[in-house]
Amino acid sequence: MPSPVAPRLTELVERLIGAPLPIRIRAWDGSESGPSDPDAPVAIIRHRRALRRLLWNPGELGLARAFVAGELDVEGDIADGLSRFWKLARAHSLSQVHLSTADKLDAAKLGITLGILGPRPKPPASETRLSGGLHTRRRDRAAISHHYDLSNEFYEFLLDPQMAYSCGYWTRESGPDYGIVDAQRDKLDLICRKLGLGPGMRLLDVGCGWASLLIHAATHYGVIAVGVTLSAEQRAFGMARVAALGLSEKIEIRLQDYREIPDQPFDAISTIEMGEHVGQDNYPVYAAQLHKLLRPRARVLVQQMSRGASGGNTAPGGGAFMESYVAPDMYMRPLGSTLNFLEEAGLEAVDVYSLREHYVWTVRPWLDTLQDNKAEAIALVGEEQYRVWLLYLAGAALAFEENRMGVHQILLVRPNADGRSGLPRSRRDTLGADPAERWARGEPILNGSARETVPDAVGAAEPAVNGSAGEAIRGVPR
Repeated sequence: MPSPVAPRLTELVERLIGAPLPIRIRAWDGSESGPSDPDAPVAIIRHRRALRRLLWNPGELGLARAFVAGELDVEGDIADGLSRFWKLARAHSLSQVHLSTADKLDAAKLGITLGILGPRPKPPASETRLSGGLHTRRRDRAAISHHYDLSNEFYEFLLDPQMAYSCGYWTRESGPDYGIVDAQRDKLDLICRKLGLGPGMRLLDVGCGWASLLIHAATHYGVIAVGVTLSAEQRAFGMARVAALGLSEKIEIRLQDYREIPDQPFDAISTIEMGEHVGQDNYPVYAAQLHKLLRPRARVLVQQMSRGASGGNTAPGGGAFMESYVAPDMYMRPLGSTLNFLEEAGLEAVDVYSLREHYVWTVRPWLDTLQDNKAEAIALVGEEQYRVWLLYLAGAALAFEENRMGVHQILLVRPNADGRSGLPRSRRDTLGADPAERWARGEPILNGSARETVPDAVGAAEPAVNGSAGEAIRGVPR
């Protein structure tokens, strides 16, 4: 009778890495080995092809392909399993492990015995396949389409009714009276306040998604808004939402590259988790375009993810899995490098605010929705994409929790030719009152006490927009 597979794999792996495995292994023959901890996640190797993938692509890409293909699975909390492996990698410097000739021979012998050796398996169908020059307009459209054109129905299923697909702003502990809907509303409102929006102002949202910020700003702040996106699905969905809300006279959504926006100046610009997609070489072009499109003494808010300054992982694209399955061509850099680009373009940094831990609290409800409604998710996007998103969201929550990724709101202003910013003297007046305070008091977003006149961005004083702060977008038609 052949020896059980799992103990043999465990023994070899632990010898190669010089440390005990932090999770249990269950092999395709039903054998199991690993730590005795009953709460430890179990890695299930359903097919020897999973190990063949690792032979051809050792490390993250091989593991990701095996997981997405369903040849490798996790029983228990997948985020806990990833966390244990990440701690092991840091503690034992696994990225620097070098196998001796004897180690390689032992691995080859076991591979032959278990029938692992063979031709390279084909990558899963959901893996990205882009062509053309990096960050050309055609390739950027394809990269954005890969992720954002997946399925509007799936994003409706996953996200809150506002369809906000970026880090929320959690002003209270999560509970029955405060959740993801409230945190996303508070984030949208915080952006509007930081930008100093008011009636009649012209707002540009670069990378507008499904129009959540455009709708919030037009509904509660009376702006005239233009949004641009490279996702045809996002634009179609956003325009339908805008029409259903009777906001077509106030909101325009274009299928347009940020490099092609011809009309300026705008009174305010927002770009929410879009800068990660423009690339390292193109970021100066992106920053210069924001400066060009903004009128003097006006503000731009950049909400953007960062990576590489801390946490021990400097992969600017997020690693092989993210680059191959989720966000191809994405480039994240340390916060300081991004600030350098923006300031070199002529913008002045006014305020930088970290939302890193807010992203943990934002991603976990998405992950819960996905895991708690597995059958519905698979019906919408298929088994492979379900597994991509499961690994993506679990890994993202962990990366933000462990400070391997960050996200910041960067408020900037374009000074005029004389160097004047036009900002209020008080920091509180510049950034606006905390949205949670106003929502809790039930006061109007704009009224005589909060803003008696519109800032000089739009000239003469105009009456403020009325509307109850309690009118969150929960019930907005989607």
